[in-house]
Amino acid sequence: MNKALLLGALALCGSLTDVFAEEKKNVLMIAGRPSHGPGEHEHNAGIQLLAAGLRQGAADRVTVTVSLGGQWPAEDVVAKADTIVIYSDGGGGHPALPHLDQLAKKMAAGCGFVCLHYAVEPAYEKAGWLSADGQPVKVAPPGRSSTGKGAKEFKDWLGGYFEQHWSVNPHWLADFKTLPDHPVSRGVKPFATTDEWYFNMRFRDGLDGVTPILAALAPEGTMNRGMGAHSGNPEVRKLVLEEKKPQVVAWAVERKDGGRGFGFTGGHFHKGWANDSQRTLVLNAIAWTAKAEVPATGVASKFTDEELNANLDPKGSRKPATPAPKPAGTPAPK
Repeated sequence: MNKALLLGALALCGSLTDVFAEEKKNVLMIAGRPSHGPGEHEHNAGIQLLAAGLRQGAADRVTVTVSLGGQWPAEDVVAKADTIVIYSDGGGGHPALPHLDQLAKKMAAGCGFVCLHYAVEPAYEKAGWLSADGQPVKVAPPGRSSTGKGAKEFKDWLGGYFEQHWSVNPHWLADFKTLPDHPVSRGVKPFATTDEWYFNMRFRDGLDGVTPILAALAPEGTMNRGMGAHSGNPEVRKLVLEEKKPQVVAWAVERKDGGRGFGFTGGHFHKGWANDSQRTLVLNAIAWTAKAEVPATGVASKFTDEELNANLDPKGSRKPATPAPKPAGTPAPK
């Protein structure tokens, strides 16, 4: 091959490389501020671990940008994102709430949206509702949902959200015996873990566009905490104690704007990310919401114990939490 042809071939290879590089999807991962005790709500460590997992198993498909410590990324960084992942505390302090207008523009353009653990709970309406006879009640009547800040948006973008006085957050051993045929479940085997698995989410009406991904029968002990904003209400007690319906704790949604969302209610304990199936499921989901092709065997990653425990927030000297079920009647902190 003469020099001109060689240079031409190299230039072609270079241009093809640029094309493939441009096809990579941009994943923006946002970690909330430190929260809870050692080994719990480790947002900074968890986001960095999942980012490393994407770089291991999907480096040819995605690029990853991380924002830590509750810092909201700069506007140009958000603008480039093909999916936005938030792992943080929720409620009135949810880091997304001051940026709903910005996020709305992204979602309308088809951006993905992933919320992990407490981040599936936006703000909520504290005032409650009225019963049929006009008396104040704390439990939302069937078919109603909160008008709190972010509730409508999360219901649309994520497909569902945690609503106070409707959803619950007990600690329990969830046994996921089957998974649906969906890109986010590629390479994921049935598994069981103890976590603060939230359930009875406020989903879109008729589960429009929503595919349940993880579901398990919640034990009766999850209803031992009485009525409360996070602990119980008549509707969820009926589902668990009488109807014994499997409870959905992770789900995927395909939106009419072309975007995709994924909600995952586990992740209270950092040790949960050591479970290969749990970690692969979430990595798959992040790639899927970015519209990157999920590998046939899933987004594979491996970490040593040292790597798993890297980047934990300094939270004092008491021992890290272990994922063991709470005694009956013990409320989970929020």
